[in-house]
Amino acid sequence: MEITWFGHACFRLTERGLATVVTDPFDSKETGYEPLKLKADILTISQNTPGHNNIASVKGDPYTITGPGEFEIGSVFITGVQTNGHTKKEADPRNTLFVFDYNNITVAHLGNINRVPTQAEVEALGNVKIALVPVGGTCAPEKLSEIISLLEPNIIIPMMYHTPASKMKLKPLTDFLKTMGIDKEPEPQPSFVVKSGSNLPEETKVVVLDYQRN
Repeated sequence: MEITWFGHACFRLTERGLATVVTDPFDSKETGYEPLKLKADILTISQNTPGHNNIASVKGDPYTITGPGEFEIGSVFITGVQTNGHTKKEADPRNTLFVFDYNNITVAHLGNINRVPTQAEVEALGNVKIALVPVGGTCAPEKLSEIISLLEPNIIIPMMYHTPASKMKLKPLTDFLKTMGIDKEPEPQPSFVVKSGSNLPEETKVVVLDYQRN
């Protein structure tokens, strides 16, 4: 399968013969990234805010998922778990963490998570191999470290951090890398391709993607 990042929390997940997923399409005026021109079979919205919910920007009449539950669409299994939003505070809008299972290659999109999942929630997510992690948002570094320790992914792909294109108030990637004990920023890749779960490293590795311009 191939994972491509288009900025902020928007990714495209593709695999030959299976449904294409697009996550969290953004309003370009809100984020600063170029307007999206994507097509999908499945569209997931982790949070109902302009940085994550621009449904109209994705073509193809996708099956749209905006909350928790279990789904099977186009041979892709999806699990959604609500994280933020258990209080009535406006500063705590609901967030749904999604796990996509592509032939046992599992990818977790954490959305704009702001708390550590419970043990029951972690068990519901299953064995996460690749985690798309919001490293520059509101979630404190120590919480992110705890979340990563609980999920134990083979690969971490950072998202939602400051880039030259982003005009949102986000922390830089280097802050997260320091938390992970990484002194030198990995060379950004145009996309991340994995052929099978057995090809992934045993030790957790951070893979940095360069945001694509459609």
